[in-house]
Amino acid sequence: MDQVHYSSATVEHSTPPDFYDDLALEFNFTLDVAANAINRKCLRYYDKEQNAIAQDWLKDARGGDAWDNPPYGDPEHPCKKKCTKKKCVERGHHVDHYIPGIGDFVKKAWQESRRGLTVVNLLPARTDTAWWHAYIWDELTNNWRPNVEARFIKGRLTYGNAKHCAPFPNVVIIFRG
Repeated sequence: MDQVHYSSATVEHSTPPDFYDDLALEFNFTLDVAANAINRKCLRYYDKEQNAIAQDWLKDARGGDAWDNPPYGDPEHPCKKKCTKKKCVERGHHVDHYIPGIGDFVKKAWQESRRGLTVVNLLPARTDTAWWHAYIWDELTNNWRPNVEARFIKGRLTYGNAKHCAPFPNVVIIFRG
């Protein structure tokens, strides 16, 4: 799998190393749940083929914390026989299986935190989305679960070796186990 840098052509964004290093001083990351062999941040990681949504993050973190910089796009459903999706035409092939999106990763992180795992998520600050309201906003505003934290990032991040910063703001969401 090739290293992916920020561009509007991809939903994958390599975490800026200095940004990650600052968080790694605070957290004990032992599992990267959305990576590949080139951009992984931990010895243990899940790539696309392993389907992080189907894995047991708590078990695989082995007592540490999980890092999650998920793909920022919507999920993709398998193509039907006469598919005319623009994405399929652009990439030159069809999808034969479900591809999880950002909402799937946020939901999984939330679920794993309820099992006891701390998951630190680097996300676009998309406060108008269903996943934001279902798993983040409700947790932050209902003080019954004070172990959810949002750290809004001042300015814009530059992913990987991109020449320009991202066209969206980011936030670090911490679901403490």
